[in-house]
Amino acid sequence: MTLPLALGMPGWPETIFIVLIVVLLFGAKKLPELARGVGQSLGEFKKARDEFEREVKKSTADIKIKEPAEKQPHQPS
Repeated sequence: MTLPLALGMPGWPETIFIVLIVVLLFGAKKLPELARGVGQSLGEFKKARDEFEREVKKSTADIKIKEPAEKQPHQPS
C-alpha cells in the first residue's frame, strides 16, 4: 500500500527546501538565537513533564485500595 504524496515523510529535497525557507525568513544571523530558544523551550517542557509524572506517581502511591465490604471478614459489633 502506498501513501498519497501529501502523507509521506519528507525526504532530503523537502528538508533542504524547508531549511532554505527558514534561512530566508529569519536570516542567518538569527538562526542560532532561534535554535537556542527552541532548545530552552524543549528543556522547560521536559522539566514540566517530569514534574507532572512525579506528582501523578506520588498521588497514586498515597491512595490505599480498600477491599469491598463483602470480602472483609465479619466483625461482631
